[in-house]
Amino acid sequence: MNQENAAFTVSGDQVKIVRISREKELSRLPPPDTQRWVVRRKAQVVAAVRNGLLTFNEACERYRLSEEEFHSWINLLDHHGVRGLRATRMQEYRPPEDRHPAEAVAE
Repeated sequence: MNQENAAFTVSGDQVKIVRISREKELSRLPPPDTQRWVVRRKAQVVAAVRNGLLTFNEACERYRLSEEEFHSWINLLDHHGVRGLRATRMQEYRPPEDRHPAEAVAE
């Protein structure tokens, strides 16, 4: 079996090999024209890059993301988990030196 098209599922102590095409896996990702980036969609794209489904550059190109933005998703996910990807809470996860002065006053 071609390892590129194989995925493994574990059930109890059994491992099953499931054939999955790259196209089918890509179809499970958010559509390339996504404009509303909710936490789940951001996490899916980061996972796709980490699992080798897309390269970093392919993800940036496919979703029209800047390298800086995509790196921020990765860093927020690594440091704060999925909750860190929430846009409404971004200011809470930024280091104090990166915050706007008005945000510092609100604390």
